[in-house]
Amino acid sequence: MIQFRLSVLSILLAGMLVWGGCKENTAYKDAMLDSDALAQGNTQITGVIIHDIFSPPVASRIYAYANIAAYEVAVLADPQYKSMMGQLNGFEKKEFDTSKACHFPLASMTAFYEVGTSLIFSEEKMIAQQEKMFERIKKQGIPKKVFENSVALGKEVAAHVLAYASKDNYHQSRSFEKYTIRNDDNSWKPTPPAYMEGIEPHWNKIRPFLLDSANQFIPKAPTPFDIIPESEFYQEAYEVFKVGKELTKEQSDIAYFWDCNPYKMNVKGHVMFAEKKITPGGHWIGIASIASKAKGLDWKAAAETHAVTAITLFDGFISCWDEKYRSVLIRPETYINLHIDEDWLPLLQTPPFPEYTSGHSVISTAASLALGHLLGDELHLVDSTEVAYGLPIREFDSFSQAAAEAAISRFYGGIHYIPAIDNGVDQGRMVGNHVIQNIHTRQENLAANKD
Repeated sequence: MIQFRLSVLSILLAGMLVWGGCKENTAYKDAMLDSDALAQGNTQITGVIIHDIFSPPVASRIYAYANIAAYEVAVLADPQYKSMMGQLNGFEKKEFDTSKACHFPLASMTAFYEVGTSLIFSEEKMIAQQEKMFERIKKQGIPKKVFENSVALGKEVAAHVLAYASKDNYHQSRSFEKYTIRNDDNSWKPTPPAYMEGIEPHWNKIRPFLLDSANQFIPKAPTPFDIIPESEFYQEAYEVFKVGKELTKEQSDIAYFWDCNPYKMNVKGHVMFAEKKITPGGHWIGIASIASKAKGLDWKAAAETHAVTAITLFDGFISCWDEKYRSVLIRPETYINLHIDEDWLPLLQTPPFPEYTSGHSVISTAASLALGHLLGDELHLVDSTEVAYGLPIREFDSFSQAAAEAAISRFYGGIHYIPAIDNGVDQGRMVGNHVIQNIHTRQENLAANKD
């Protein structure tokens, strides 16, 4: 009898270790969600961003807050991770009760979907995906109370992140004045075929995560405008014109692969319709997912990787857009049609905002540095991000190689002069290094940086 009672007591104690409080039991808990659940969630957000046609800067905001929410639950699950509360501008610290039995991966994904759903238009698409996740977990036999506690914790973290997001000036900026086109010869003008107005002219008013201000890293000024054939500016434009006439297949493939233009308009006769594409930030979130899987990261490290990448993209867009609407430089398409060849067309459709600096150059460089910092730069990447949009995979041996190709793709595409690319890379390097130096997601990283 004594032996029987001891056996029963052992079973009860084991149960308490599994479900008592939010203690980890990795072998059981992680099995309840696919190892790439966060990648699937970000893929769903990407699909909704494309459907709702969010601009690249706005898309970066959606990715950032959703992935921050997922990461903050990882912090609660593992003391080696350090909260971003108190590190990101304006992100106030808050304590969360983790004494109840819960399933951390479920709480993390709940936080992710709750935030992501609140920041897009097509909420039903996110809700449907979240419900599928819930049903999959329920079928695996998770106790009802544990399920409820996990969802409640995820929602509590999400509410705190959404309260933080509500103060970044985004909603106020929706009512700011539209960009007014200037009459001078050197400034940006809307381009064919849709002649859309300038996108997000006030994005530098949005609160950054780690930058001191939008203009913390002002790049070198663009080449002075000139229309004299002997001038430096004319030669830069002629270089774009010339390469556009002599593109190799490889150069064209690179340009198409990194196009990432959510505003591409197609014209057939009198009909104009949009072709929905992934944003450049979405492409790099896809790379973060691919890299997380290639490195075999657990759900917590994957959350860290996605969150830091998304934060870097967000601050990169703020820095880049600050310069775009400072210099307001004319696009190659407009300049070449006026001063070199009126019939010339770029390979890619020119996006609706000023030329300088190159957004791809800034955010790709910054994101590659963040990913390299976390995972090591040299990693063979089979980049299938664009397969869903009709493009083949491309392979890279490092994040920096992918970023360099993304940057030069804009020259091949005919939408940027070389200085916008080169100086954009420098700008992105400054942003990326600043993020690396000022965000601490691991306790050992924090100690190392103090040294």
